[in-house]
Amino acid sequence: MQKFEIKNRKGLNIVINVSVPEVSKGISFLLHGLGGFKEQDHIKALESVLFENNYIVINFDATNSIGESEGKYENTTMQNHYEDLFDVISWAKKQEWYKEPFIIAGHSLGGFAVAKYAEEYPKEVKALFPYAAVFSGEDNVKTSYRLRSEEINKWKETGWTHRKSNSKPGTEMKLPWSHIEERLKHNLKTKAGEITMPILFVVGENDTSCPPDDQRKFYDLLPKNTEKEFYIIKEAPHTFHDLEHLNQLKIIFNNWLKKLK
Repeated sequence: MQKFEIKNRKGLNIVINVSVPEVSKGISFLLHGLGGFKEQDHIKALESVLFENNYIVINFDATNSIGESEGKYENTTMQNHYEDLFDVISWAKKQEWYKEPFIIAGHSLGGFAVAKYAEEYPKEVKALFPYAAVFSGEDNVKTSYRLRSEEINKWKETGWTHRKSNSKPGTEMKLPWSHIEERLKHNLKTKAGEITMPILFVVGENDTSCPPDDQRKFYDLLPKNTEKEFYIIKEAPHTFHDLEHLNQLKIIFNNWLKKLK
């Protein structure tokens, strides 16, 4: 595994891990979600499956998160997350191992970013895995009011939300209400017709951030001929931590990768 540091369009450092198998059959990009980082269990699970299937894996920390890249968590937005993905892909295009089309996979906000990239540049993307993704800011906020009303109302009233990272115990994180206002500007459903490459959906049964119903709304808008698979993991939350859920994720992802032509 090699580590690289690049500057994004705003001059912030992005830290990238690149894993290259002995014989590669293509490349892949992997992106964590809101407040995540490249070493989270579910991200490492996807990374290992891609590597075992002989894909070069570009796994990076987005800015404004809690990984090695620069920026403050309170400044994170959906657009920033997407722009970091775009900037990393632009960097990769200058490397000797770059190859199109490639696989892109991301969790939650990372799922939004990879799905948006696939809509904007479909010819570059071989296959797409938006895992428990945000597809519509409006749907996502409505879901928050429906399933986590006390939390979202307090956030709006005080202007801030505070939480501790489950993946990095002791890490305090806070987000301003402006994050929600920015989220409402995004809606991938309007260009769902651009998703003609194979796409995989995996979501936890108990996901209260991006629940199965919200995933299905995007799934149902995809072109009829698009190869698509949809899986709900029983009793799993938004971010998988239990070994059983992680193993199911790996099996589904591995089986899907092996079907790709």
